[in-house]
Amino acid sequence: MTKLITRSFIAGLAFAWSFSLIAAESGIDKLNDFVQTVETFQADFTQTVFGSNGQVMEEAKGTFALDRPGRFRWDYQDPYPQHIVADGQRIWFYDVDLEQVTVNSQLEALADTPATLLSGETKPEDKYLLTNIPSDDGMLWVELIPKDEESSFQTVVLAFDEIGLRQMIMKDSFDQQTRLVFNKVIENPKLAEDLFVFTPPEGVDVVGEAELNLNAVNTPAIGQ
Repeated sequence: MTKLITRSFIAGLAFAWSFSLIAAESGIDKLNDFVQTVETFQADFTQTVFGSNGQVMEEAKGTFALDRPGRFRWDYQDPYPQHIVADGQRIWFYDVDLEQVTVNSQLEALADTPATLLSGETKPEDKYLLTNIPSDDGMLWVELIPKDEESSFQTVVLAFDEIGLRQMIMKDSFDQQTRLVFNKVIENPKLAEDLFVFTPPEGVDVVGEAELNLNAVNTPAIGQ
């Protein structure tokens, strides 16, 4: 064998071995593995919102970071900057262009949303019926149907590959679909502790819980 053929042969074996590992698992297995072993997560994302007739309504890009259980942040960069920060007790929505921050109880704000799947505050099987979805795209798909018939979401679908979580598709009660595609995925990275602490920048309007003790938070504001 030439070196080229040998390298191709070894690469083929490596691909076949990695593919066999994926094939031996299921989407449910990968979801359970994510919940049990992933404590921190970091990725770029693209978000596309489709209307009930399939037309594209919104597109956005940004970065996502997760520190389980209960802390995460979405930093939207395009088409306009927004920040969503969950610190474990409160969730902050900062619209940079509007110069407005909205803050709510995290427990109340996320009670009926798929965000709890990633944040790790509940086990998937506690709130969802899980079903593996056959696929020939090399990824493992799992569908989650809320057990609560009053849920604002009809279905949540997750896709995993050998790197980790790659897609999340949510269909709401109005038949709108939100698709999140994750790239540059890193599982269990070391994240800065203050990444999930939010301080409203000076001069912005803060709307929400009146009892917030903003002086207790002394980390720099976003953008400062």
